[in-house]
Amino acid sequence: MATATFDDIDILTKAKRALPRDYAPTDDEEYMSAKQLNYFRVLLLEWKKSVVEASEGTLQNLQKGPIREPDLNDRASSETDWGIELRTRDRQRKLIAKIDSALRRIDEGDYGWCEKIGDPIGINRLIARPIATMTVEAQAAHERREKISRDD
Repeated sequence: MATATFDDIDILTKAKRALPRDYAPTDDEEYMSAKQLNYFRVLLLEWKKSVVEASEGTLQNLQKGPIREPDLNDRASSETDWGIELRTRDRQRKLIAKIDSALRRIDEGDYGWCEKIGDPIGINRLIARPIATMTVEAQAAHERREKISRDD
């Protein structure tokens, strides 16, 4: 299972703070009602906006220019920093694609339903991970199968 980094969690937390305070989805209401779907749409759009803002900083760091340190240790350190920046940028790109996919699922009426078994993913899971596509149980089974196939 891909784990969220502290940066991803901070960005999601920032997006949640931008949501209106007058509503939060609960298990007591109709699952994936128009109000819930709107909540998650706004959350996903805010999250995407926050990720794009963070990625602009990454791009600025990458555009500062080539590595020109004369000292080999400084150059190695800079190359390591660049590698981290590139991995961060790649992770942000993949996250934006997952957010866009979740927004498409909202438009198509599939958001909130497990892609493997069709059961509700659950409000609490979606609040914690708005791009989730499977229930906790289906995700765990998927990861077990992945681990087994990797071990072969």
